Amino acid sequence: MAEQYLMAVDAGTGSVRAVVFDLSGRQIGCVQREWEHREDPRYPGSMDFDWVKNWDLARTCIRGVLQETGIPAQQIAAVSTTCMREGIVLYDAAGQEIWACANVDARSIDEVSQLIALDADLEKELYLKSGQSFALDALPRLLWVKNKLPDVYEKIAVVGMFNDWLIHKLTGVLAVEPSNGSTSGLFDLQSRTFDAALAERCGLRTDWFPPVKECGSVLAKVSEQGAAETGLAVGTPVVVGGGDAQLGCVGVGVVDPGQAAVFGGSFWQYEFNTADGKTDPGCRVRVNCHAVPGVWQYEALAFKPGLVMRWFRDGFCQLEKLQAEQQGTDPYVLMDEKAKEIPAGSYGMFCAFSDVMNFIQWKHASPTFTNFGMEPEKYNRYTFYRAILENTAMITRGHLELVREATGNMPGEIVFAGGASKSPLWCQILADVLGLPVKVPVVKEATALGAAILAGYGVGLYDSIPAAARSLVQWDKTYTPNMENHAVYEALYAPWREVYAAQLVLCDRKLTRNLWIAPGL
Repeated sequence: MAEQYLMAVDAGTGSVRAVVFDLSGRQIGCVQREWEHREDPRYPGSMDFDWVKNWDLARTCIRGVLQETGIPAQQIAAVSTTCMREGIVLYDAAGQEIWACANVDARSIDEVSQLIALDADLEKELYLKSGQSFALDALPRLLWVKNKLPDVYEKIAVVGMFNDWLIHKLTGVLAVEPSNGSTSGLFDLQSRTFDAALAERCGLRTDWFPPVKECGSVLAKVSEQGAAETGLAVGTPVVVGGGDAQLGCVGVGVVDPGQAAVFGGSFWQYEFNTADGKTDPGCRVRVNCHAVPGVWQYEALAFKPGLVMRWFRDGFCQLEKLQAEQQGTDPYVLMDEKAKEIPAGSYGMFCAFSDVMNFIQWKHASPTFTNFGMEPEKYNRYTFYRAILENTAMITRGHLELVREATGNMPGEIVFAGGASKSPLWCQILADVLGLPVKVPVVKEATALGAAILAGYGVGLYDSIPAAARSLVQWDKTYTPNMENHAVYEALYAPWREVYAAQLVLCDRKLTRNLWIAPGL
């Protein structure tokens, strides 16, 4: 019998890629294309999704990885998909796309204000049922379409997410799965399906919900059109995938209640698995359905750590960039070497750019560095660099506390993945700040592997999603906390929170600019 393979199609915020794995979880090939979300100049904050151009890029990736690996399409046992969450696609009665926006779309400020004016307690009411707030969910965006594009609104037959859009293009069949669907704000967390009452409370229609299929189930097979466009074989099973954060957890083995992961990228996500879909009475933290049926996740986001690092590198580390180019290495590696010489706590200097999450009052102060002196041997760019690393870990420490307050539970260890986990220094700082072991998997970018696991489970190649994840995930290293450094960070945590609170006051007084503020606040 010919060897079998699994394919994941991963539609992220900035790019789309097709990845092929063997059944042991080893990556065989990957083809990636960057895509752009374009702002409509008529609507500030908008981020339109070009479904024609972006599908062309996606299918090119699928065809490209088959050609690059030389694997016959018939040996792809199954395909699954994963995507950025929150983005929505609207379809007409013929199943054609008529409007779409990406997850970073922020055009619906007026609509958030409209919803708050309708009922000041509405957002809390909806959060307690759905686990979402107006900051990220689809409700204000759908209201925007109703207000600004009434002709489009009247044509809507189905509201979907990007994950099911990919499957629809491959198969012609449309259904939503809980891990993405729950980020829309239109889901009842307990039932893991749409709740028409949530849309009705916001003055929206209730006749546009597609069927819901659980993650890991076979939805359909590649159609003749899908095969012609992608190079896949007609009849290849297409398995329901999930959101990028949830499948990232599957790809690093965080599949059981009580387990936790941190994904360090442009944003840092803290994910904590629970056995129920209860929400936080204080509405401070997001709650989503996991891609593992019967499991939910508390999610807290640190705002823009990866982007802050990129800004610091490009703005202040020209020497390291030049040296890295000459040495054939990464500038971050050189910065890490110098920052290791700075003691824990960065001589008491604070960096502030992202607050601990407060989902229903979500805003961030102006980025600042404070409490530093004029001693260049102490306070130099390496100190500032380390302070950014420590600040991010402090935010994550706050997120663990936040979830503990909401659930009564604290993880015994953290799985750390994403681009930031490639830095041994950042891994150690995270362990030191949290006072917990930090485990780093061999596969740092785990979302596609998570999709492949679901694909294999859907067609019976793996007994269960958790069993497959535990079997396929391999570990690179475990970082044990330095308890002396942990004591330093513990002493700094409360002052850091107070400093950040003071920075927010300055923003509220319009003396400084918010790094970001949720629509309507």
